Amino acid sequence: MTTKTAPKTFHVKSFGCQMNVYDGERMGELMVAQGLTATDDANAADLVVLNTCHIREKATEKVYSDIGRLRKHGANPMIAVAGCVAQAEGAEIAHRAKVDIVVGPQAYHNLPDLVAKASRGELGLDTDMPVLSKFGALPARRKVGPSAFLTVQEGCDKFCTYCVVPYTRGAEISRPWQALVDEAKSLVDAGAKEITLLGQNVNAWRDGDRDLGALIRELDRIPGLARIRYTTSHPNDMTQGLIDAHAHVEKLMPFLHLPVQSGSDRVLKVMNRSHSRDSYLRILDRVRAARPDIALSGDFIVGFPGETEAEFADTLSLIDSVGYAQAFSFKYSPRPGTPAATMDGQVAAEVMDDRLQRLQAALNRDQAAFNASTLGRTCDVLIERKGKLPGQMLGKSPWLQSIHLITDAAVGDIIEVEIVRADPNSLSAVEKVRAAA
Repeated sequence: MTTKTAPKTFHVKSFGCQMNVYDGERMGELMVAQGLTATDDANAADLVVLNTCHIREKATEKVYSDIGRLRKHGANPMIAVAGCVAQAEGAEIAHRAKVDIVVGPQAYHNLPDLVAKASRGELGLDTDMPVLSKFGALPARRKVGPSAFLTVQEGCDKFCTYCVVPYTRGAEISRPWQALVDEAKSLVDAGAKEITLLGQNVNAWRDGDRDLGALIRELDRIPGLARIRYTTSHPNDMTQGLIDAHAHVEKLMPFLHLPVQSGSDRVLKVMNRSHSRDSYLRILDRVRAARPDIALSGDFIVGFPGETEAEFADTLSLIDSVGYAQAFSFKYSPRPGTPAATMDGQVAAEVMDDRLQRLQAALNRDQAAFNASTLGRTCDVLIERKGKLPGQMLGKSPWLQSIHLITDAAVGDIIEVEIVRADPNSLSAVEKVRAAA
């Protein structure tokens, strides 16, 4: 490798989950703390950080495609591959694509040192997985938007047979109570009205005998914080304390994302999900008893190895019984190194395509029905950004629905609205009369 001029501008492109969005924001804050300036144009940046996700099929190939596009523009930026693909592929990425830096998701706090190393013409490589050391090395949170992410837990001990996360993010680790309370307060001081707590299994968070419900109750005491959310949860970690928080903490929004993946007990067992169809539905019953207006969301995989048509029908019947407000659905794709990748009974692509279409039709039906059920309802909306039309603003309802309306309210305001139109994927609202100041 040849020496490169130390970068003055940078661009971070994050793929995948909200955890990656959070990590991308923190890497950006690291670079700003080093005196670099952010740019929205990757082609104009001296340093481009590709913050990758390994969950989806062909994730590695997409990284190489992005690298190729950056090179085609004639510029020669310093390129860093970060995140889960970096963790999984390691130095192979540097050898194949001639990138300058490869850094895993548990080591990105070392990015400034790796940039300095790359400037000297050396490969900046760090895929170690130290226990939580990165959080202590990160700078204080800078100005944020009205809605901010806060990682409370990382890693996974569940070892679902289709999932690569335990291998790329490591074991389940919970950040300390006081560090989280302090960071939440700093986010509110920086402008956040809503905080979403993040984790691969966010409800696995523990500090001694305190669970996520206890942490939510503590954050509820922060002046200026108006809304609390959390994602993504695992059924096995849905404690009664957390469920009770939905009943008692007004700031905790009435929304729960709880992946199930399949409605078939046999498929769930082969997936190593460690919950059954019945135990999952009983959890939802308890959550609804605590918060009757809660909106439910889930994850589904179709075409898992060995899945029969009857087992797929079990998934459809579970969807019919729950009535999801939102959901994410995917065709099974083999991840290298996971047990499911070498299982017998791999389902044909055309069968998976057909099942996914039928699954999504059911989910879209229920999402449209949930949105329609909110028509005429009055609720608060957190204004997050400007819309495309003059005077239009966009925000989120308590149930995480996208809402657009014409208003003179500013970004960060929370205003009362009436929902006047319900489309399948978004809502329209009119602002209720605001009291005089």
